[in-house]
Amino acid sequence: SHIWYSLPQGFISPGELDPLNRRLGSEKKPDVVVQVVILAEDDIIQTKLHELDIHVQTIQEVQPIEVQPARVLSHLYTYLGHNKKMGLSGRQSHDVGILSTSKLYSLQEKNFAFTPQFMDQHQFYIASDFDLLIDIFKNEMNFLQSAWQHQLGRPLVIMLFDVEDFYYVNDPPLLTFMFRNDIEFLSKHWSFSHLLGRPTVTAVIFSNMLDDGKIPSAMIATLKKLNSGYINGTRVTLGTMAEFLSTSCITDLSFLGDSEAGNPDVLLSDVRDYLEHVTHKAFSSYRHKRSYMALMGNKQSSRPRSKRRMSIKGSIRRTRSIQIDPELKRDLVTGAEVSLPQSPLDLKPPELGVTITLPNSGTLHDDSSGDEESSLPDAWMPSRYRTVSDAHYENTEIEELLLMLKESESLEEQGDILHYLVITVGLSYDTGVKEHGKAVTVKDLVKDLYEKACHQNQWGLVRHTAGMLGKRVEDLAKALTDLLVRQKQVTVGMPPHHERTITAPLPSTELRKLIHAAYGDDESSAMLTQELLVYLAMFIRTEPVLFSEVLRLRLGLIIQVMASELSRALRCPAEEATEHLLNLSPFEMKNLLHHIMSGKEFGVESAKSGNLSVISTKSGKVSKKSQIGSFLVKDMGEADSLEAGDRQGQWLRRRRLDGALNRVPQGFYKQMWSVLEKCQGLAIEGKVLSRALTQEMTPGELKFALHVETVLNTIPQPEYRQLIVEALMVLTILAEHNVARNLGGILNVEQFVHAANRIFLEDQMKCDGDATLCCAGKGKTEPCGGAAYICNHFYDSAPSGCYGTMTYLIRAMSITLDCIPKEGEIDCTVS
Repeated sequence: SHIWYSLPQGFISPGELDPLNRRLGSEKKPDVVVQVVILAEDDIIQTKLHELDIHVQTIQEVQPIEVQPARVLSHLYTYLGHNKKMGLSGRQSHDVGILSTSKLYSLQEKNFAFTPQFMDQHQFYIASDFDLLIDIFKNEMNFLQSAWQHQLGRPLVIMLFDVEDFYYVNDPPLLTFMFRNDIEFLSKHWSFSHLLGRPTVTAVIFSNMLDDGKIPSAMIATLKKLNSGYINGTRVTLGTMAEFLSTSCITDLSFLGDSEAGNPDVLLSDVRDYLEHVTHKAFSSYRHKRSYMALMGNKQSSRPRSKRRMSIKGSIRRTRSIQIDPELKRDLVTGAEVSLPQSPLDLKPPELGVTITLPNSGTLHDDSSGDEESSLPDAWMPSRYRTVSDAHYENTEIEELLLMLKESESLEEQGDILHYLVITVGLSYDTGVKEHGKAVTVKDLVKDLYEKACHQNQWGLVRHTAGMLGKRVEDLAKALTDLLVRQKQVTVGMPPHHERTITAPLPSTELRKLIHAAYGDDESSAMLTQELLVYLAMFIRTEPVLFSEVLRLRLGLIIQVMASELSRALRCPAEEATEHLLNLSPFEMKNLLHHIMSGKEFGVESAKSGNLSVISTKSGKVSKKSQIGSFLVKDMGEADSLEAGDRQGQWLRRRRLDGALNRVPQGFYKQMWSVLEKCQGLAIEGKVLSRALTQEMTPGELKFALHVETVLNTIPQPEYRQLIVEALMVLTILAEHNVARNLGGILNVEQFVHAANRIFLEDQMKCDGDATLCCAGKGKTEPCGGAAYICNHFYDSAPSGCYGTMTYLIRAMSITLDCIPKEGEIDCTVS
């Protein structure tokens, strides 16, 4: 009753009782309508759209409203908070989100509209893939509808009194009175400030978006969908800039005034010069321009260049670090000779003879973040340090290379030449050519090639040239943060010796440098890693179930498995599959990653443009069983009902995918804690999980799970890793059912897996199974070359059933472990 009396009298405000403004959540708010303005670059595109009954304006027709790309707004925001007197540098980030570009801005009686950052083709090459651009556009529309009303957050008041600004600052009572009035105004009106206008998204259609001079069908369908009033469940309205001027949210860029000099109404000189430079010129670089290569001199050389041309050919391909077969990489790093045992039944892992040492503290140290390059053989040093001394290039002259560049009509050959020039002389090398009195550098030539490759959709070349230019995707740091805040660690670089683990957010510049350092001179994989980070962030925001029981995302291993999956789908060699992977469009790359994450079957077909298209096949059957933890559920038996043709290769693929994603069964890490209570430790790949960890950490502690994860990550082959996980699951069953009070000393988990493989091969010989064609052929046939000397048929066996991997693992442990009772019957069948 006191509260109800105090509210009408004004003694207590609703904000004091509800500081989080939760009361406003129950109030019915109008649906947010996203206003969309589509503009054409020129009259030609406008005419083409008019022929399709789609009426738009050109950039010039919306004057006096200035339309600029998001990078202009990003530059203007760098002056926010800038103050020389106080030594404040201003806003450092160059990223602006969709919320910022969905407002109109006023500056000295002139209005500005900015296109979204994800549409800026200068920022990153994914904007050149129109299919992906439309997909992102739909998601951003949905985000705008949900976030527009809540974008403002809480008000933040910074008190900075400048006595030189006006004389009333010297009167403290008046200053206090005005301050209280402003605070009262904020408390009353801040929660409703979202009603001041609707979001307005401005998009420009450029000539380089056309497909052979025609409007792409996907663009036409999207424009018609916008005209219908809904897109992807979001209410939208399509119109002109003049129609939306009165209903848009308009923000004043008053901070660009020269307030320090006492002239807030006068623009800073730097801002004024910048705006004069970008006005009417910001989009000019999208238009067709003369190639820098056409400016090269007409010198003719009498020296034959065929040998040099052949030696330079394929220089980009030689930088690839993607290795589909991890066993080959492992043998190369360790210096071991690749030789198979004479009898397939005697297959043993080379690691079983390694000396195992326990950490002094009982904990495990992750060495993945250290610098391991110095300990690697010369063959593993980045080629940028080796190529200069290569015999192929010793006598190559720069002038002849530039002349070869001018004469070449193949973008791939131009890329190889420029790649060598960048390695040899650097991006800033003066080619001796002048353009408008300015020297043309190698960097200018690479930019020219980058734009040509974008226009012709040669994505492999696009990714490599983007890496040489040091480009980075917008919101790269935000994408990483989206993964980290959901407790997903990220590693970049190719396993097992070049991985770098990221456990904390990083600025975009530092993150880009770390990624490129992890991949050495493989610029293509470095740029692909940036792409995958963005796609994974999209997935974890919309489909978090894809990341169930995944603690660490190893992007290098995911890239290798993506190439392996393409090799399987296309039935092509590893090197060819790698080229196909890097030449996938960003949209198809996103689709392929989604199939990898979800475990769905996919097929690959060739599109009209010659590019590959990833399509779903048999997604219903396979996706339900994509997680290895499901082998313990009852409905797993229906996998045995699959036809032989459909089943062959499925379990090998699932183990490979789940191993690449580091996916484990639900509750796996807590069960591992119970296993360590019953033994002295678990040895995997020469590393030991000590029993002492159970005394230092709790079963559900994230730190304990990361220790287990780190040991499992020492296994380079993903399918072998999953067999190790299955063996550990059998140990958890033994611990859970108290088969023995103590499981013994340090258990070598790999020994159980190889013992199970030997028993499997013996059974295959008795029943004349498929493995008799390879590993169980008694020396008459060659081994199939499975990862870690395990038969591929064993990898391809279902976990359950009398011939399942779990059955053989149980049989192997009953023979190997001394604590298992030797008398009586033991049911080894997992149903």
